[in-house]
Formats: sequence, C-alpha cells, structure tokens
Amino acid sequence: MLELIYPFNPIALHLGPVAVHWYGVIIGFGVILGLLLADKEGKKRGIPSGTISDLIILALPIAIICARTYYVLFEWSYYKNHPSEIIAIWHGGIAIHGGIIGAVLTAIWFCKKRNISFWKISDILAPSLLLGQAIGRWGNFMNQEAHGGPVSKSFLESLHLPGFIINQMNINGIYYHPTFLYESIWSFTGVIILTLLRRTDFRRGEIFLTYLLWYSIGRFFVEGLRTDSLMLTSHIRIAQLISVVLVIVSFVLAWYRRKKGFALLSSAAD
Repeated sequence: MLELIYPFNPIALHLGPVAVHWYGVIIGFGVILGLLLADKEGKKRGIPSGTISDLIILALPIAIICARTYYVLFEWSYYKNHPSEIIAIWHGGIAIHGGIIGAVLTAIWFCKKRNISFWKISDILAPSLLLGQAIGRWGNFMNQEAHGGPVSKSFLESLHLPGFIINQMNINGIYYHPTFLYESIWSFTGVIILTLLRRTDFRRGEIFLTYLLWYSIGRFFVEGLRTDSLMLTSHIRIAQLISVVLVIVSFVLAWYRRKKGFALLSSAAD
C-alpha cells in the first residue's frame, strides 16, 4: 500500500537541474481548465475562434508579473534585503488582486485592439477566472502557506476533513486553519453560480461584476483568519480593504449599467 509522507514535497519532479514545483503545476492545470471552459462559452457567444486563447496567452504572463510585483511591493522590507528572491514565485507569494489588475488592464487593451466588447469577453472569462483561483489555492496547500491561525486537531476533525488535509495543516507540530480550502470551496461555489446566471437576463458585464462581488466577499472573511496577510497598517489588511472597494465598485457599476439600459447577455449587440 502506498504510504503518504507528510508534509507533501512541494517539488513535483526534477527535469535535470530544474525543479518543477507543485505550485506551478497546479496553477498551470487551473489555467488549462479555465481556458477550455472559456473557449467553449466563447464559441456559443460568437467570439471568433482563437480569440480567447490569444487573450489568455497575452494576459497570463502579465497577470503573473503584476501579481508578483504587487506582493513584492508590499513586502519590500524583506525583498530589498533578499533581491534574489524577487523572481522566486515557486516559493509562493503572488497576490491575486495584483493579478486581477494586470489581467483586466490587458483585456481592456486587447479588446480595444480587436474591436470586441470588453464586457462581453469579461462575462465569458469570469467563471474561468474563479475556477483558476479555486484550483490555484491547492498550490498554497502544497507549500503549506496561506493558512490561518493555530487550531486544534480535534477542530479540524470536526470539519470532517480528509486525513491528508489535516496532516498537511500540521506545520512544525502546530495545526492551522486551512484557509486555502475555505477560499477554494467558496470559489468553486462561485463558478457554479456564475454559470447558472449566464442563463438569466443579466445585463452585459454583470457576470464579471458578480465575480468581483462574490470573490471579494469570500476573500474579506477568509483574509481575517490568515496569518500572512499583506498589511497597509498594523490593523488594516490590504486584501480586506481592496475587497471592500471592489464590492462597492461592483454594486455601483451594476446599478449604473442597468440604469443606462446596457444590452442583455442574450443580445447579439456589443
């Protein structure tokens, strides 16, 4: 019988001198599934073949760079003394909010160049973004990071978690909140909700705005449990502040677009 060894090795395999980390493998897997989901929906919505993959090929590296830059800037007190670690994303340390900013700006530029509605594309991609985030959190699991504060083993057992999760949350003899799991479940649930909302008479852009709203609400509460938050001040967590801002912006934009009578999702017009 195969015996699992805890904690899991964060390195999946070695290709000669190159170590392939589970963190990157899992994120890559999430990207592929997200691309397949978005490409299928794009064809239904009349998006020219290859458009979605072209956008993702362009936006993905920019999003990763922005996500890492965002994280490094808010942890500059550490990285200024360890410059060689700045590019070591395989050790973890990419901020989703930074990635969202990079991806959205890239998509706006791309859609303008291709003469395609940004809101139409963003509605198509929204469930894929959330799916990628849900899967990507398991990269944090393999690295034993993005966890919450200390808890008892009996607490984790009371959540009816599989043994491999409970054991992986044992870090140097102390058990921690599996906040990666809380956020992953929240995001997977959001994928289902966004997919169902596509069948409604939502206005163009409201699926994407619902994505921002859903993710931000979940992230706000999960972030409050984490021990590795990026901090603006000694009491203000950056992710929680950004989440509040995104909730407000999402509501305001959705209200504005409804008031102005923007096209329904089912409309062929951009």
